[in-house]
Amino acid sequence: MKISQKAQECNLSPMRKFHPYAVEAVNKGKTIYHLNIGQPDIETPPAYYEAIRDFKNPVLEYAASPGMPVLIKAVQGYYEKLGIHYEESDILITTGGSEALMMLMLSILDPGSEVIIPEPFYPNYNTFVRAAGGRIHPITTSPEGGYRYAFRDKLEAAYSEHTRAIMFTNPGNPTGVVLTPEELRTIADFAKAHDLFVIGDEVYREFVYGGEKLATIGQFPELSDNAVIIDSVSKRFSACGARIGAIITRNKELQQSLLKFCQARLSVATLDQVASAALYDVGPEYFEAVRKEYKLRRDTCYKKLLEIPGVVVKDPEGAFYMMAALPVDNADTFQKWLLTDFDDNGDTVMFAPGEGFYATPGKGKNEIRIAYVLKQDKLERAMDLLALGIQKYNETHKA
Repeated sequence: MKISQKAQECNLSPMRKFHPYAVEAVNKGKTIYHLNIGQPDIETPPAYYEAIRDFKNPVLEYAASPGMPVLIKAVQGYYEKLGIHYEESDILITTGGSEALMMLMLSILDPGSEVIIPEPFYPNYNTFVRAAGGRIHPITTSPEGGYRYAFRDKLEAAYSEHTRAIMFTNPGNPTGVVLTPEELRTIADFAKAHDLFVIGDEVYREFVYGGEKLATIGQFPELSDNAVIIDSVSKRFSACGARIGAIITRNKELQQSLLKFCQARLSVATLDQVASAALYDVGPEYFEAVRKEYKLRRDTCYKKLLEIPGVVVKDPEGAFYMMAALPVDNADTFQKWLLTDFDDNGDTVMFAPGEGFYATPGKGKNEIRIAYVLKQDKLERAMDLLALGIQKYNETHKA
């Protein structure tokens, strides 16, 4: 029997691949401070649970394949508040942003086709692109350059006859970069000039810390056929377990292709759609409070990292992640050691090793992504554990 070449070319998630070691560490009595997965500890708005309690249908039926009207209208209303009108037919509901990305890649890529993506990037992009037979053409960025990539010369250098799309997270996962209006315009002009899909993964849109106006690639009328938005309730409303996402595009040919995959998986969970629709009634005060909390956590994490000798890090502008280069030989080896050989009074820490966030071979070996999703006291303890772990690891490694 054989496993497909596509599957063999995919990697395990750097956020989750150390789970077996974590289970073993917990079984030994250790407490793990999790900085590895973007699972917010912000409470999910009560409206979600109230909608489930109020659900009275006698039969839990299949939903329509494109999504339930109540949720589609809620998403439509959210974008109206951003000043952008989408028809209900422009919105497809998916099982999280992950399914949205997978369906999209299956719809636009052929074997050998390419997607331009700035690196470091969300590691599952690699899996979705490769599963569809495509390749990532990376634009490499660095903390020294502020992780900026939206320069016309860089974009043109990455383009080839095989390019089908450019894709980016805004605000950035894992870098925290927030694109300026000028940078979004540069990307839009580039995509239009080469007739490319321009894919904005905008699940962190609400989490910006400099007072920026909320932005979307959908704001450019001339990109009516090019723009595709990936959205989700997971991070915006701290409802990761709901698994509700959306693909939003005015491109009718693409919509018809996506609908084939929507129908093949039948439907998204009915209860989660009903409950998620209620989340869109949450007022602006919710987001203001959440932004304030994440900004405090960002500042704490960044300050603590700067105190560790040899660490290189850039202050993120949005989302709730930051990349950091550590003074260790290999972040994967270091992470395993933290779980198997290290603790401080029974405590240890997890992060996501950085190599999986790159397409360029050899990049990211000593880098990590930190998700600052813990409460203040726990985050401070986690950063202290990281500092102590680096010190002890290097002593052991040199010995």
